[in-house]
Amino acid sequence: MPANTINEVINALQTIITDSIATNNRLGYFAALYYKVTAAVRDGIAKGQFENGPRMERFDVIFANRYLNALDAWKNKKPLSDSWRVAFETAERSSPLVLQQLLLGMNAHINLDLGIAAVEVSNGNMDGVQKDFDAINTIISALTYEVISEINRISPLISLLGLHSSNYSIIIQFSISNARDGAWCFAEDLLGKTGSAYTDCINARDKTITQLGVGLAHATGLMRITLWLIHVFEWKNPAKIIKELHEYQKEKITVNPVTTAPAV
Repeated sequence: MPANTINEVINALQTIITDSIATNNRLGYFAALYYKVTAAVRDGIAKGQFENGPRMERFDVIFANRYLNALDAWKNKKPLSDSWRVAFETAERSSPLVLQQLLLGMNAHINLDLGIAAVEVSNGNMDGVQKDFDAINTIISALTYEVISEINRISPLISLLGLHSSNYSIIIQFSISNARDGAWCFAEDLLGKTGSAYTDCINARDKTITQLGVGLAHATGLMRITLWLIHVFEWKNPAKIIKELHEYQKEKITVNPVTTAPAV
């Protein structure tokens, strides 16, 4: 069943994480990362960090349900977006880095799902959504270095990605920022469309994002050699990795009765 409140989203993510730890399933990597972001947004709503808290919750729930529905479709062999299919297929392979798998989830969820969720919550007025949309960037930026610290422990040689860039943390920060900017542009393009034009716009976006995902999942040349070397020294136990990624302020995050608004 789809989530109706942000606390239900957090509970659903916790279930995925718990099940993934029990079964050593790499699908838990992205769920653990997503838990951090959703819990931070939940806390931000409670603290009044957003211009419109109830709308932000609806936005978060609509957005999260796209991931939860995609995962359910994958597990039950039902149709789903190609960009999510690439992410889930990659999670079945042991050779991609943890970072690659996290970025593949972000590719599908931010580059495709975020724009669609923004349109669905906007009721035709994107101006009202943009300020809170931008506010999430601050939350994500605050979490980025925590996640990078965790990945450094999981992948001791991850800094070798600096051979292909001045700093791999800059790669992550830039990719997230760039993806969210692209998601907003996609949302603006999608907003004025209806019927088959709406569907065609989403399908065209999914095709483009899928190509990005395939390139990320299957590196070539010197990058492939670098990723192989990093992988040799990376942790191999999925359950241990999920637990490491799920360590976000455990004492701070509890699913408590926060005022919630139903999803639309």
